[in-house]
Amino acid sequence: MSDFEMGLQKKKNVSDNMAVQTMVGRYMQEVQGMVFMAKQFPRNQYDSWEKIKESCKRKTLAESAQYEYPRGGEKVSGPSIRLAEVIAQCWGNMSHGVVELEQKLGESLAMAFAWDLETNTRVEKIFTVKHERKARGSITKLSDPRDIYELVANMGARRQRACILAVIPKDITDAAVEECEKTLKGDNKEPIGDRIKKMLDKFKEYGVTREMVEKRAGYKVELFTEKDVLSLGKIYNSLKDGIGKREDYFDVDKPSQATNSDLGKEFEQHKNEQEKTNEEQGSLNFDQGGATDGTNKK
Repeated sequence: MSDFEMGLQKKKNVSDNMAVQTMVGRYMQEVQGMVFMAKQFPRNQYDSWEKIKESCKRKTLAESAQYEYPRGGEKVSGPSIRLAEVIAQCWGNMSHGVVELEQKLGESLAMAFAWDLETNTRVEKIFTVKHERKARGSITKLSDPRDIYELVANMGARRQRACILAVIPKDITDAAVEECEKTLKGDNKEPIGDRIKKMLDKFKEYGVTREMVEKRAGYKVELFTEKDVLSLGKIYNSLKDGIGKREDYFDVDKPSQATNSDLGKEFEQHKNEQEKTNEEQGSLNFDQGGATDGTNKK
């Protein structure tokens, strides 16, 4: 490398360092400003809880407030990503989000965090996201920046929820879940049959049929109760948020096995028909041969 090239490289390094220092300084000023405002205007926990209760009375939030997925033969459920975000907003003096720290060839290093600026309680999770998507047993590499951004945001949302729930007092989140359940049980004016029909239509987006739902429950949808509707709502939220897959909740027949079975039945049926046709032709030829012999003798 020539002296001229070395000089250019040094200037570039100095410029990069100055840019980094400027960004760090700006971030520190923003943090100091947020902490100062949180100290100047501390939250009123009673008012914050009233805001959370009012939010949980909204039917749209109540329907997406919980998730559910099977693990080790048991059902695991809890507050969804949407509910955690609403609780953090109503609780106040909170900062939370997902930040992509570094992007290398084929993977991204990201961080999810939640920070109570008033009590200075902070929880963060650093994780790696590979730029690939798994679907139907195959892996697809991602190169489009938009696809990579959506993948990192989706993977970070779950960790962000865990950080928020670790900072917010547990009794607040439990009470918020109860309020959402009250909303679904008491404020639903629509008949349960219509709600079940709408839920089945939503499940079609993920390849879940009515038969799969009935097989899981063990009885027809006409016998479903409010408890069944709530359970289906949690499963739908899990599928929508990418927490679980269709196979985790429902029995899915393998297409290859079903196809092979159908082909085998068709082959056996065709074989039997062919044998029957051959027998009839043989019998017909024998009768025709006998008639010919009799004519010749006469």
